[in-house]
Amino acid sequence: MKISYNWLKDYIETDLTVDKVSEILTDTGLEVEGIGEFESVKGGLEGLVIGQVSSCKKHPNADKLSVTTVNIGSENELPIVCGAVNVAEGQKVVIATVGTKLYFGNEEMIIKKAKIRGEASEGMICSEDEIGLGTSHDGIMVLDDSAKIGMPAKEFFNIEADTVFEIGLTPNRIDGASHIGTARDLAAFLSLTKKTELKIPSVEAFKVDNNNLPIEIIVENKKACPRYTGVTVSNIKVGASPEWLQNRLKAIGLNPINNLVDISNYVLHETGQPLHFFDADQIEGNKVIIKTLLKETPFITLDEKERKLSAEDLMICHENNGMCIAGVFGGITSGVTEQTKNIFIESAHFDSVFVRKTAKRHDLHTDASFRFERGSDPNITVYALKRAAILLKEIAGGEISSEIVDVYPEPVADYKVDLTFRNLKRLIGKEIEKEKVKSILESLDIKIIVEDNEKLSLEIPTYRVDVQREVDVIEEVLRIYGYNNIDILEHVNSSLSYSSKPDREKIQNTISDILSGNGFNEIMCNSLTKDDYYNDLESYKPTNCVKILNPLSNDLNVMRQTLLFGGLESVMYNQNRKNADLKLYEFGNCYYLKDSDNENPLKKYDEEQHLAIFITGNKTEENWINNEEATSFFLLKSYVENIIEKLGFNLNQIESEEVSSDIFNEGLSYQYNKNQIVNFGILNKKILKAFDIESKVYFAEFSWDTVLKLSTKNTIRYSEIPKYPEVRRDLALLLDKEVRFTEIKNLAYKAERKLLKKVSLFDVFEGEKLGANKKSYAVSFILQDENKTLTDKQIDKITNNFIRIFEKELGAQIR
Repeated sequence: MKISYNWLKDYIETDLTVDKVSEILTDTGLEVEGIGEFESVKGGLEGLVIGQVSSCKKHPNADKLSVTTVNIGSENELPIVCGAVNVAEGQKVVIATVGTKLYFGNEEMIIKKAKIRGEASEGMICSEDEIGLGTSHDGIMVLDDSAKIGMPAKEFFNIEADTVFEIGLTPNRIDGASHIGTARDLAAFLSLTKKTELKIPSVEAFKVDNNNLPIEIIVENKKACPRYTGVTVSNIKVGASPEWLQNRLKAIGLNPINNLVDISNYVLHETGQPLHFFDADQIEGNKVIIKTLLKETPFITLDEKERKLSAEDLMICHENNGMCIAGVFGGITSGVTEQTKNIFIESAHFDSVFVRKTAKRHDLHTDASFRFERGSDPNITVYALKRAAILLKEIAGGEISSEIVDVYPEPVADYKVDLTFRNLKRLIGKEIEKEKVKSILESLDIKIIVEDNEKLSLEIPTYRVDVQREVDVIEEVLRIYGYNNIDILEHVNSSLSYSSKPDREKIQNTISDILSGNGFNEIMCNSLTKDDYYNDLESYKPTNCVKILNPLSNDLNVMRQTLLFGGLESVMYNQNRKNADLKLYEFGNCYYLKDSDNENPLKKYDEEQHLAIFITGNKTEENWINNEEATSFFLLKSYVENIIEKLGFNLNQIESEEVSSDIFNEGLSYQYNKNQIVNFGILNKKILKAFDIESKVYFAEFSWDTVLKLSTKNTIRYSEIPKYPEVRRDLALLLDKEVRFTEIKNLAYKAERKLLKKVSLFDVFEGEKLGANKKSYAVSFILQDENKTLTDKQIDKITNNFIRIFEKELGAQIR
């Protein structure tokens, strides 16, 4: 939100520096995020002065140029060569002296001394478009006789310079979303040292001229529209706004349009109350009806788009059709135009929930909806209406042609809150003088109704929608008194606490360090995603999605069930930017609808933490010593098993089974004690196609909560290196193609639990010579006794036992 310092000074007398004002506003809760400068004319006409042409002769070497001398009030007159056809002796003109910057759009030109066709030129006689005061370039700008020679042009043309504060407005401080609101906080702070009055413009000049254009107001939906106020103004003249009004709007980044629109915007940014101007001649039946229309009713808004209305969209209607989406956006047929003669002014208070839902439903976010969504003041509508009507009479002419119609069936009273001095001291940590507390409250328009030694009974104005409890009032006192004025204690009270085991954060950091050390990048994706990702999936059923009741968009309408889709969005984003070789991981929560019939949210929904790993592209880049090597399933498998081992699991006790689903083309699922801990494999092409990813992506997802729960039973133990040697024996096994290496490994460990340390597959061969549906595995077995050296007899016995079991259980043949 932008606040003009010059505009602010209309309501408060101050000569504070810009930096001091910025500091005060930030300290009182209106954080100034930036400070900018505004000039009503770019460059502020710096370096331009008023001069008089003392002489004007034809250029001896150019037919279309003139050689002039110009008096600018200095000791010497300036020689200037001018190409304008209307230059003449005795004229008062605008001179750009040497060194002056002139702006032409985004380009700039610096005036320098020059010789033009042999004649010296030390400046420039300017036209209005060259200095930003108009669009004409027919000739130089000739001033009237009142212009004083040597006067700076910025003073003659009354160029306005302003400072603009960019305020980061928090959602609860909608009272500060106006110049009066900001001035109120500034005045309250300054009143701590010197009484500073907030000067709010008077509307006593409001007077009804006639009753020639009455408009009836009917509010059918009183919940959505607690108050609706209106008045008519007739015989107005649409035109350009005066310069002061245009400058006010330009300073805060608004483009002046015409006097009607500009007045509406001015009152909005002055008071914080949105207004809407209707062309009264377009209001059929002279009735304004506030109601909802049937679902799917078409309505064309000001941006010329047809929108299908919801049955919950509040509309401003005339006798036959809708004119405006209440508090959000106007319609194309009822707005003011250059031909408008009579207008109806709306000043209303709409329910914030209705406006917020409508704005999000239609993706319409305007200055009006911004304020209504956060809570407008129901008791300012009449003031804002009168303020706008008075400005209309002053600027656009016309007559106020009806009484103010104010439909306010249930007036909203000020909030009543009791403030105890004991709680004030307890929460702030310092005792503030009672008189100072009362002064702060009064400067914030908070009325003291009853007072005693223990407490104050207060009435909070309705524009402070965020101050409804005692603690809120204490915060108000503290932000004006100053957080920096609270002493910092020299001691700290603390208590000892013991972290639960396992230490989730420590374990997560350990695994993060391992992955990052292996070239992975950590990603953090949005927990909100779109339900389209889950359509037709069995692995993650759409019915298990946790739906958002009021989603920001259709792309963020459910909570994620898996980390898969957010990771694939990251893969797609990187690959679209030529970053194809990726190793990514993410720790994040996933959410599920567990029991849709249960009213208890703790039992209705479930939440789990997962760890996801993504690998795609090349494992190594091409260089002088290595060729490119693509990533593979087995690279992913090695990372998965490294994590499992780091967490204290014995891989020999991990059970695995093949996975083929709508997520994985091929993959594995690892279980421990019948608890699934991770699924991993190569992703289904159909999943990748939805993200326009053509390369293979390998994906693993750990059930992190389950992993941590089981890891408490697996303590990592350290032992010295055995002094007795290990022995290796290799077997070449001819097997059916359906036999997996896992079966061989499990049978081997089952046959020899004590001395077998490791089983590895080091070669696979398939060919016609082996026979149909056959393959050959070369398997190594590492044997070791930690207490003595193994004998050949022991080794042969174990090896023969392996052969016997493989032949019996797997139908293997020894090659």
